[in-house]
Amino acid sequence: MDYRTRLYRSVLYMPASNERALEKARELPVDAVIFDFEDAVAPDVKPDARKTLKAALARGGYGPRMRIVRVNGLDTEWGRADAEAVRDMETDAILLPKVDSPEKIDELAAITGELPIWAMMETPRGMLNASAIAAHPKVAGLVMGTNDLTSEMNARFRPDRRPLRTALDLCLLAAKSEGRIIVDGVYNSYRDTDGLATECAQGRDMGFDGKTLIHPAQVEVANRIFAPSSGEIDLARRQIAAFEEAQKRGQGLAVVDGQIVENLHVATALKTLAKAAAIEARQAERTS
Repeated sequence: MDYRTRLYRSVLYMPASNERALEKARELPVDAVIFDFEDAVAPDVKPDARKTLKAALARGGYGPRMRIVRVNGLDTEWGRADAEAVRDMETDAILLPKVDSPEKIDELAAITGELPIWAMMETPRGMLNASAIAAHPKVAGLVMGTNDLTSEMNARFRPDRRPLRTALDLCLLAAKSEGRIIVDGVYNSYRDTDGLATECAQGRDMGFDGKTLIHPAQVEVANRIFAPSSGEIDLARRQIAAFEEAQKRGQGLAVVDGQIVENLHVATALKTLAKAAAIEARQAERTS
């Protein structure tokens, strides 16, 4: 399956060393799982985590969920061994932390071969090089690392994320210009569903494909907000129908709800309906 046609509303981090978490990930209604070797795994457990995850992925059972493995950086003592291990796992992509230049992607690709690479965007230099990173032919997606970025910028956490808006926009523009997937950073207060909903809505409005999550309790909110609403689906259908009718009359424009509809609106409407259909199919799979 083309990675661009998959769903990424909810992208949940799971520690690769925790067998119980790896088992639970098979049942959660998430669109993608990031199996983490980096922050979520203590140094003395990292070698065993590689074996644990390889066995779990070999058993399968993750269905249509995108399987992504985050390794430690290649500048650490664990990075190369992580990359070599992931190369031989049943996974869809590998995620490299703190990517600040396309050369970092080259270093990883020299180890992992044809495995698609996702890049963690979490350093100031990475923001400035976002366009070159997204343009790398091995890069399939970008993941915002907003916690690390906030720390490196010495910025303050704000509900509106104003200190991060330039960085978020740079990465969004880079990803969209190259047709890459891009998912938003985590929301740390996992019990604060209202705050999460607000940040998800902000990310969705900006153009992110989904949101990275730190707890299963956050999945429902992300899935709901990054899905087309019933109103958006209805409007998309009416826009397509009106435009098709206008074309039959030899016209290149239509009007729906007092607003002009042209080719670009129809293209957006088709994407909306395709995403809604994918979500409906995913829900049918879970209930069958």
